[in-house]
Amino acid sequence: MNNILIWNEDRHSVDVLHTLLLSEGFQVVQATEQSGIGHMIETENIHLLLTDIEPGYGDGIQMIRDIRKSSSIPILVFSKNGEEAAKIAALNAGADDYVTMPCNPLELLARIKSQIRRYTQMANLCENINRIYRVDDLEIDDIKRKVTVADREVYLTPIEYKILRLLVKEKGRVLSIDQIYEAIWNMQAIGADNTIAVHIRHIREKIESNPKEPHYLKVVWGTGYKVG
Repeated sequence: MNNILIWNEDRHSVDVLHTLLLSEGFQVVQATEQSGIGHMIETENIHLLLTDIEPGYGDGIQMIRDIRKSSSIPILVFSKNGEEAAKIAALNAGADDYVTMPCNPLELLARIKSQIRRYTQMANLCENINRIYRVDDLEIDDIKRKVTVADREVYLTPIEYKILRLLVKEKGRVLSIDQIYEAIWNMQAIGADNTIAVHIRHIREKIESNPKEPHYLKVVWGTGYKVG
């Protein structure tokens, strides 16, 4: 559920929007003063800011600049200040949209939904990007559960995939046999040496051009295995 933070001194407009947003399934948080908006965004789970830049036009613009230093949430300005200079200043400061009051509440609602949709899509894209792991020509796409080496798809068993993904995510870190076993099987490692060694050998045969001189999956004698 999306939380919308509202600030505007026009109480009637705020009340109308509050009721409309609640009817559309949004949660609404109202700021009691403009100076506290930045703190509320930092401490509460806010998905969109609906704010005026008044009173104190300059303070409102600076508030947007300050928020943009640490947050990428959509900022939609709704204000009685319809001057072009105010709109340009707000957008340049980091606002995503600007609506002059009075306005049709349904139009404002449509703009809010559009910004929330864009923000959600961007967040999902970033999350997906963070689930693709690369080491040189080796790539693990954890969304598609796909492994490629130099654009050649490699087919791993589910256990092999989990072991390789673990080591790639921990790139450069040496993991012991017990650490690998316990992370994959979720149980205490007892006599796991041979089990891990067999899986490592099979993974190497599939991802390495020369398994005897591995480029990706390396053994650190007496310690464990690492990638990179």
